[in-house]
Amino acid sequence: MSSNRRKAFLVSAAVVGGAMLMTACQDGDAATDTGAAQSSSSATPVGDAATPSGSSAAGSGRSTDKNSDATGKGTEDAAGSGADTGNGKREPVGQSCGANDISWSTRSETQAGGYILVMAKAKPGITCYLPAALPTVAFGSDGTQAGPAEQATGKQIKLSGSTTAYAGVNPKTTNGNGGKELDFIIVGVGDDDPNPVSLSVGTITVEDPIVTNWHTAPADAVPFS
Repeated sequence: MSSNRRKAFLVSAAVVGGAMLMTACQDGDAATDTGAAQSSSSATPVGDAATPSGSSAAGSGRSTDKNSDATGKGTEDAAGSGADTGNGKREPVGQSCGANDISWSTRSETQAGGYILVMAKAKPGITCYLPAALPTVAFGSDGTQAGPAEQATGKQIKLSGSTTAYAGVNPKTTNGNGGKELDFIIVGVGDDDPNPVSLSVGTITVEDPIVTNWHTAPADAVPFS
């Protein structure tokens, strides 16, 4: 190949290469523009789709109101179910008694080997309910607690006015000379009562104590062991 023909070939190759490079750049720019357009185009439906979601959220708010109605009905049903009175019936639940709602007194009895009768009346102006459960009776600094003197559950008792509830405590159910001597008992309305009271009972010997349920007649509160 002559020198002139070689120069002409190189010039021609350079021209073609430059043209291809320019075409590639143009194609790249076009692709970029197209991609941006597509991206911008696709962003619009997403924004549009967000609006129905907002509407749906508003609908959820209306649904929440319905749920609130259902909750109210559930609360009414629960309140109407009442508390078990111990005889298969249920009564409306009122304010539960706490130890500080009650005027307390005790007296010693000789029946069944001797026991302490605990008496509870609501303070003036208070109406409350003693639960169908054992009173909590504890002895001394070690917290010895009286066990049940009855197998059956008691009844819920409404305290108001002159109504009095009675529970009998036998501080010693064992034979022999064992036990510890104390002169007071601690009484609460259930284990969770935040304000149990200390009641003076004279000197007693305590060992394996028991307590009855609450009763409305003192004769029913004798703690036979």
